[in-house]
Amino acid sequence: METDSLFIDKEHFPSVASMLKALIGCCLLFAMGAPATAADIIVRSDGADIHSGPWFMRVTALADDTLRVRAAAAEDLPEDASWAVPEGMRGRSIHVSVKQNIDGVDFRTAVLAVRIERSPLRLIVSDLAGHVISADAPTGAVDVVGSGFTLRKVLRQSEHFFGLGDKTGPLDRRGQAFTLWNSDAYRFQESTDPVYKSIPFFVAAGGPGGSYGILLDNTWRTWFDFGKQDPQTIAFGSVAGPIDYYLIYGPSVHHVVERYTDLTGKPPLAPAWALGFQQSRYSYMSAAEVHAIADRLRAERIPADVIWLDIDYQDRNRPFTTNPATFPDLPALARDLRQQGLRLVVITDLHIAAAPGQGYSPYDSGIAGDHFLKRPDGSLYVGPVWPGPSVFPDFTRRDTRAWWGTLYRDFVAAGIAGFWNDMNEPSVFETPTKTMPLDTQHRIAEPGFAPRSVTHAEIHNVYGMLNARATFEGLKQLEPDERPFVMTRASYAGGQRYGATWTGDNSSTWNHLKLSIPMLLNLGMSGFAYSGADVGGFIGTPSPELMTRWIEIGAFAPIFRAHSEKGTPPKEPWVHGAEHTRIRRQFIEQRYRLMPYLYALADENARTGAPLMRPLFYEFPDALDAPCDQPTAFLLGDRLLIAPPPNLESPQPYEICLPAGRWYDYWTGEPVIVRASPKSFPATVGAPMPQVITETPTLDRLPVFVRAGAILPGQPLVQSTSETPQGPLSLDVYPGDDCRGTIYADDGHSMAYAQQGYLRQRVRCVVTDSGI
Repeated sequence: METDSLFIDKEHFPSVASMLKALIGCCLLFAMGAPATAADIIVRSDGADIHSGPWFMRVTALADDTLRVRAAAAEDLPEDASWAVPEGMRGRSIHVSVKQNIDGVDFRTAVLAVRIERSPLRLIVSDLAGHVISADAPTGAVDVVGSGFTLRKVLRQSEHFFGLGDKTGPLDRRGQAFTLWNSDAYRFQESTDPVYKSIPFFVAAGGPGGSYGILLDNTWRTWFDFGKQDPQTIAFGSVAGPIDYYLIYGPSVHHVVERYTDLTGKPPLAPAWALGFQQSRYSYMSAAEVHAIADRLRAERIPADVIWLDIDYQDRNRPFTTNPATFPDLPALARDLRQQGLRLVVITDLHIAAAPGQGYSPYDSGIAGDHFLKRPDGSLYVGPVWPGPSVFPDFTRRDTRAWWGTLYRDFVAAGIAGFWNDMNEPSVFETPTKTMPLDTQHRIAEPGFAPRSVTHAEIHNVYGMLNARATFEGLKQLEPDERPFVMTRASYAGGQRYGATWTGDNSSTWNHLKLSIPMLLNLGMSGFAYSGADVGGFIGTPSPELMTRWIEIGAFAPIFRAHSEKGTPPKEPWVHGAEHTRIRRQFIEQRYRLMPYLYALADENARTGAPLMRPLFYEFPDALDAPCDQPTAFLLGDRLLIAPPPNLESPQPYEICLPAGRWYDYWTGEPVIVRASPKSFPATVGAPMPQVITETPTLDRLPVFVRAGAILPGQPLVQSTSETPQGPLSLDVYPGDDCRGTIYADDGHSMAYAQQGYLRQRVRCVVTDSGI
């Protein structure tokens, strides 16, 4: 029936005014979304579930400072499984007190106030003083297109962003956007993206609520936008896969990073020799050439611990073989080097030559165990790499990883000290994508995961990490009392549990030396404390001055390896004459004198996750907005500040902003005399003015400063970490507030430290009127 008249139910609306008031209220509720009901919100002891339209969100307090957020349509959460976060961490939670209201739900932990608004669906996290730490965008916080999704959060004017692993460009990610898709990035440049690793974790600093971090645990192709498309929005998402992320509150950056490594795992303590100088080349072509390199290192009195072998030591580039003509006795080579205090690390790529009927054991045993990836039709996937047609292990299968580990038996028995997993993005030749087809089939057979077949599109970003895991776990099986050393090029969040890494195929340019510093710093804040860049540059030829400066800076990096490409001139430390050799030797020697300090940092990292190499703001938050142009400055631990020129090739004087407090010159031991800040530096309310010194670059000097209050352990010079220092341990005391240091020692190679087979001595000093 149609009518133009308005019917008023007088029983329910005795007056026109009350009726209009009800109508207005209904309209507002319709615009905002209906109020939450008992069916919309499920209170849980550790958080809450909430329905909003087609969406279901679960927020869980894993700890007072860590939240896990999962969302899906119609309460259809995917399986609770992860390659990055172990089950024991995902299953943790704390009790919280939840309050429902008409708009959503609130709960608190000891440090966080969490609010979930129902319509539109939003998560807002604050500290207990009411400062917002992280807030979903007011509109479009969750956007789904097809199988992909985008999450949006508010970007504040004062925020800076770090992490995402070895992405290129400036240290601060703000204003940039990145794709995470492990890629063979040969000849990468400052704007190249994506590159080798996918670490979907970032740290935000400088916001009103302090620092926080977000890990998006999604192995598909993902992306992050820190205000590039919309300067007021942080956006991140994926082409497919789960909405599953963790929010970690600081308020300090160092707390966020250390809690992230609580979540995803800490690097195991490295063998001491891994902190020494390491010489590599693609390739040393024979055992005789390796002997010559070792003899020259010792003759030149250049301390070193490792020589690396690239693919040419192998028979026809086939992994787990040796060339019988050029490397006829690998065990003898390893033994001879060990007598000179040098260890041998060899490459073992994951592509296995497709060589049926040729007696190639890795292929034959892999076929017998059904360990290789397949095409959708069930046939083997074969792709061209260094050996020619190659097959690829399916590392998502626990049995395949165990099989892979057995392939190292002969090398371990031969005395090889460590292993290098390269090309594991995976890199495949003669294809525009540089990798295998996305429909290649993996068969997940892993505790904690539902058995299922998945495409490479889901596994690609985690494949390199699983390769390193298989190597690491295999070495643990073969030598359970020794610390494995694995170097991997590709990885994913949590990959620090299995291997060290490096920045890949860089170039012999000043820009690449400058670029390496923020790459290593962001890797450290992404969990990878053991990282390095190819000293001297892999591609091309460095000038003598570039090579010298690179060695100087590399002497203060976590992994100190010189490497170079086939077809380039030699890049060993002695190649540019006596004066350059003298300077390079001096800095390599200084690293060995500092080895007790470095080793104590390695112990700290194994316990806390704190990176060895740190940005200045990691320890000094005010440095986040320091006015000096110092993109190359960094800390080694919390006591040493290294300040190379911002333009490394320029002789122009430059200014160094030292954080608040007193500092000493590392080389002379003298207090640093600072001058007043220039008037051109704007003062920030509540922040101390920077302490400025001016440095004029010279090739034989790298400015290094020691924080007042440091006690640095040192040792007499040795030619390798296997040599016992002839003389006492020294303690260099730099008086000041919070005066402290740490001595850490163990046997340097075994797992005895895990059963308290170590010395850890805290050392303190107090300054009084009568002395120290």
